[in-house]
Amino acid sequence: MKKKIVVAVTGASGSVYAKLLLDKLQVLQTQIAEVAVVMSDNAKQVWEFELEDTTHGNYPFKVYAKNDFMAPFASGSARFDTMVVVPCSMGTLGRIASGVSDDLITRAADVILKERRKLILVARDTPLNLIHIRNMQTVTEAGGIICPAIPSYYSKPKTVEELAMTVINRVIDLIGLENESYRWEGI
Repeated sequence: MKKKIVVAVTGASGSVYAKLLLDKLQVLQTQIAEVAVVMSDNAKQVWEFELEDTTHGNYPFKVYAKNDFMAPFASGSARFDTMVVVPCSMGTLGRIASGVSDDLITRAADVILKERRKLILVARDTPLNLIHIRNMQTVTEAGGIICPAIPSYYSKPKTVEELAMTVINRVIDLIGLENESYRWEGI
């Protein structure tokens, strides 16, 4: 069954993760029924600063405004399977953990959790304080998945993009899409 996926991008540093995920979802489109994208204003600014481009508007996916509560995934009846927040700021994580639905990102996350569907938060901040850790615990206990943007090195990545892709390949696995990527075989 093809997946319906929401990708939310917040203003945390790490726009490369969002870009790589959107790029990969294009490649895997035969497994996907729909991708919906929502970005915060800060996400657009950080993307343009970090990646030095404005390609966030060039994807073939439907983009929704941050306050568009009429977006289909603002309701459980739209039956989106998965939501990925990438990168996920600690502010967004805190609002999700508290059930504060003050924009489309947090409303959609609330819907995904209440419908017992898959919420993946690619947390991107360091160091963490106790509030962050407790918010992660709350989201995990509610059924969400915290997937920190912590790359792996055993594939011996040579570029920043290859390094970041180790995180995105893990996200793709969590979504449940078939994807060719490095698999640990042991030593």
